[in-house]
Amino acid sequence: MADLVGFVGVGRMGGPMASRLLDAGHRLCVYDVSEEATRPLAARGALVAASPAEVASTAEIVFMSLPTPDVVRQVALGGNAGLVNGSSVRTVIDLSTTGPGVATEVAAALAERRIGWVDAPVSGGVTGATAGTLAVMVSCPRATYAKVEPLLGTFGRLFHTGEKPGLAQSAKLANNILAAAAMVATAEAMAMGVKAGLDPKVLLDIINASSGRNTATMDKFPRAVLTRSFDFGFATGLSYKDVRLCVEEAEAMGVPMVLGGTVREMLAVTRARFGAASDFTHIAKLLEEWAGVEIKG
Repeated sequence: MADLVGFVGVGRMGGPMASRLLDAGHRLCVYDVSEEATRPLAARGALVAASPAEVASTAEIVFMSLPTPDVVRQVALGGNAGLVNGSSVRTVIDLSTTGPGVATEVAAALAERRIGWVDAPVSGGVTGATAGTLAVMVSCPRATYAKVEPLLGTFGRLFHTGEKPGLAQSAKLANNILAAAAMVATAEAMAMGVKAGLDPKVLLDIINASSGRNTATMDKFPRAVLTRSFDFGFATGLSYKDVRLCVEEAEAMGVPMVLGGTVREMLAVTRARFGAASDFTHIAKLLEEWAGVEIKG
């Protein structure tokens, strides 16, 4: 049935995106290792499968929203439970951030079973996933794009980057390393300003009216640092993974990333200090500890 869509991984990002598909009138078959994650969707009428393979035996189009490249590889190709063993699936759409290497590998393996692959990593966080305002970077053949465009459009604004597997992943890594770099640089500048005696709210207002404004000053700091919530919605471990992938892919292509390497190390220290599950706005908390100040509104 054309309106029945599969979705594997319905956690913090996948859950809101799956919910938007339900809002758009699609029926869903979902799977997640956490029963708690599937419960709200089941309450809205979604079918809950026992494995990724069962999802892929129910729906022709299956989305994945998963945390790491290894998990993506396992869900798509692993053992009897992988999507590749589904009897109905014809197209797999990966909303995760895996890097171009894994995307190319998985796309080739699925192609041997005549299953199409779509890279569609997203940017915009949980807020964007809930509101349907994500930036969705897509790489796949044009004919496939025409087929999946209406579905992907429920998540936000689409950018078709080309047909080669992994192109959208490269775009996503470029975006995420800039977002992380902005967070690190802003934390350093804010800690310096507060230690000098500036009111952090006033300093942010000045920066946001000046040339230094960025995504951290305009959104992350007002929402998650000055409020002391440190809950922007993106885990330190995932940010570290994305930046590490970006630096490694760049180095493999012969592109030096001097600043990128520093951002990666700052995330590694933040992860060691606060844990992989901490929000990546804890970068600011790390700078607070080092500087002996508190950046609060």
